[in-house]
Amino acid sequence: MRQDFSSCPPRPPWWNAGTLIHPDLRRALRFIVPYVRRLALVLALSGLSTALALYLPLLSRDFVDGAVIGRDTATLVRVAVFFAAVSLASFLVNIVSGLRYTRVSADILFDMRLEMYRHLQRLSPRFYARTRLGDILSRINNDIGEIQRIAGETALAWVGNVLFLIGTVVMLAWLDVRLFAVTIATAPLGVWTLLRYRTRLEGEVAVLRQRSADIGSFLIETLQATRLVIGANAQDREVARFRERNAAFVRALMSMQLVTYLSGGLPGLIMTAGTGAVFVYGGLRVIHGAITAGTFFAFMAYQMRLLPPLQALMGMYANLATVRVSLRRVSDILDQSVEVQERPSAVPLPLVRGAIEFDDVTVSYDRGAPVLDRLSFSVRAGETVAIVGPSGSGKSTIADLVLRLIDPDRGTIRIDGHDLRSVALRDLRRHVALVEQEPCILHATIGENIRYARPDATDTEVADAARQAALGELIDRWPEKYRTIVGERGLALSAGERQRVAIARAFLVDPAVLILDEPSAALDPVSERQVVEGYQSVMRGRTAIVITHRSELASRADRVIALSDPGVTAV
Repeated sequence: MRQDFSSCPPRPPWWNAGTLIHPDLRRALRFIVPYVRRLALVLALSGLSTALALYLPLLSRDFVDGAVIGRDTATLVRVAVFFAAVSLASFLVNIVSGLRYTRVSADILFDMRLEMYRHLQRLSPRFYARTRLGDILSRINNDIGEIQRIAGETALAWVGNVLFLIGTVVMLAWLDVRLFAVTIATAPLGVWTLLRYRTRLEGEVAVLRQRSADIGSFLIETLQATRLVIGANAQDREVARFRERNAAFVRALMSMQLVTYLSGGLPGLIMTAGTGAVFVYGGLRVIHGAITAGTFFAFMAYQMRLLPPLQALMGMYANLATVRVSLRRVSDILDQSVEVQERPSAVPLPLVRGAIEFDDVTVSYDRGAPVLDRLSFSVRAGETVAIVGPSGSGKSTIADLVLRLIDPDRGTIRIDGHDLRSVALRDLRRHVALVEQEPCILHATIGENIRYARPDATDTEVADAARQAALGELIDRWPEKYRTIVGERGLALSAGERQRVAIARAFLVDPAVLILDEPSAALDPVSERQVVEGYQSVMRGRTAIVITHRSELASRADRVIALSDPGVTAV
């Protein structure tokens, strides 16, 4: 079952020990804690698999001393049977533990991706105005995908290698302390070499991630602007820009790979020198009778198994550095503060009359002067008000404020006398519908697009909404009618048709307050007249705010509010 973080167990005492646990690791642990029991079983199976694997080299001592040198056939058969049985058992345990861990790691990483997705849904338009979509997608896809890859392929192997390494060290020390001392003589230099490359590797990985995000942002931007690129004969220029970004990515990739090879290979090369010393010193001890040939053979079997987990752990260190960079990039998104938050004591609004009031409202973005400066006006319940003004005067910002996609820097916005900050968000957005100037159309059927905000709407209700938005006759002419796929971002439709789909979607919600942001910008005069008649019919007795620069549309409103630099003028 998917975990609900609201019911997670209490955090352990070390949770906020910032000096002991890195913040990125603490964040990762929060996702791991709900699965600790399932992970404990995986760890137990991994320990059993390690114990079985560690027993195999010890059989070589009995094989050499008892079966070969002692010429004992019964010992030979016993060793062979044990070897086969232990190998089979280790193989089966590895499969079970690996499959269980893969499932647990996939669940953990989905929870991380889900939390990031939910967090992105809560961020305000201000965040998206300053953040490239390619950077966001790079983090939610590439970085979390990298975390999932390493968690799935490396984490369990890391645990297994650590357990095997500890067990091997214990067995080496138990078999012969002197040979063991020779074996570990080169370990400090190998560890120092590994640590030497740690900071550099993390820096190289961070640069690589950014170069990858640059390519993603470039592709999204230019593919969405294909008509502009072709119309401006800029194809070759954009290809050249693509080459530049790819060249930067390749340079970062090659630099990161070189550091990865050095951080993983040099320590292993240093450790290999200890193996040669063991051959010489161990052979001398056998010649002088200090240890038996079987003991030396078993020691060398463990010695040969010591290096692979060491090299694997050193190679995994590079992966862990990659994970830390990815965790940091994911944290950059998750640490973005949520501007609009619902209060615990939020007031439910089962019914809304539709009275809207702006009281001394000021809104700024990251571009200097405020977009709205001490704006005050009111809209009576059931009134249709047109808001007009020059570009950049804050007309669309008013729509974001009423729907509470953003909060004002100063001042208060009220609906039916309630401060929007005190109202339940779900209720507010159920009673207030927005038709944007550039509507969002999904890659789905036209019927699914219209009923997106009301998936339970009947076919008759959908058809009525389409008719009121001047879409009914058009859809009836299509062979698939309401099952017609409209394409990515609705590109199978004209700009005016996309606008009417968004209007039909809003009509179907049957809101108490309807906000139309330039609803007829892409419509011809006939369609505009049909849409206006449709929303006047739907919103009769309800509140409508029409943001427009079209005089025909504004003239049909009960009142006009003109935004200008000095302030607001009611006409």
